[in-house]
Amino acid sequence: MGEYTSEELQSIFIMQGFSGLSLFSVLLLMGLGLALIFGQMGVINMAHGEFMALGAYTVYFCSTVTAEYAPTFGPYYFVVAIALAFVVCALLGALVEWLMIRHLYHRPLDTLLATWGLSLILQQTYRSIFGAREVTPTLPDWLMGSFTLKEGLDIPINGVFVLCLSIVVTAFLILFMFRSRFGLRLRATVQNRKMSGAVGINTGKVDRLAFALGCGIAGIAGAAFTTIGSTGPDSGSRYIVDAFLVVVAGGSASLLGCLASAFGIAQAQSILEFFLDGTKGKVATLLVIVVALMIRPQGLFPSKVRGH
Repeated sequence: MGEYTSEELQSIFIMQGFSGLSLFSVLLLMGLGLALIFGQMGVINMAHGEFMALGAYTVYFCSTVTAEYAPTFGPYYFVVAIALAFVVCALLGALVEWLMIRHLYHRPLDTLLATWGLSLILQQTYRSIFGAREVTPTLPDWLMGSFTLKEGLDIPINGVFVLCLSIVVTAFLILFMFRSRFGLRLRATVQNRKMSGAVGINTGKVDRLAFALGCGIAGIAGAAFTTIGSTGPDSGSRYIVDAFLVVVAGGSASLLGCLASAFGIAQAQSILEFFLDGTKGKVATLLVIVVALMIRPQGLFPSKVRGH
């Protein structure tokens, strides 16, 4: 850092901080979906990244259709595409839970292998439909450009939008979990499944809806991802390890832990990868997480679950 002046370092940290906020938003949305599926249900979903890719491909499909058949709808399609990405991924998630996951509960190794196989199937499906090359949707004009805070310090508009989107989704999920009847049933099922079934809660339906909701949030993460990168068949798999790190480091069933760990991991990666090359920055980030987990293996905000 010796070759930079203090003012240049300040600008670098601010710029990389805002760059990290875009990554933070994607990791947070991915982590929230995994916190539901892995943290609440105990299912290791190795195909979670492919649901993210499906959300991104949904946005690309909407962009292509809009450009060809309804170009005047171009400024508005992106918001509709985000909602559609959620619906498509949630429906596929519900189907996967009904066909496969519901037969594998309490068998973590089996769910890991089954969902890993599903991820390979989905990757090949994307490759067959959209091709092996990465694709990028045409973003509306209002997402382009940047805010200039001062000379040499520009904040991209798409990054601000993705951050706002992740905040809205996080707030909605927290309200949904702690202020809705479904959230109450889900938390009851997690704490004591047998007792929940005894008082009339359809635990199978709760599991299906929770899995669908987690996959739907991954779809929103994919839609957000299209604003900062291109989408390929294996795009989701590049983020699955980071997403699991977010959940494990934050506390497996803690939404607040997801928020804190996603922010820390994204900022660490963004800043370290500027001063180091990409591989060294990634390794340094992982070392920090390993040390943190050695000190606090239960995560930042461990869940408090009553004994059965």
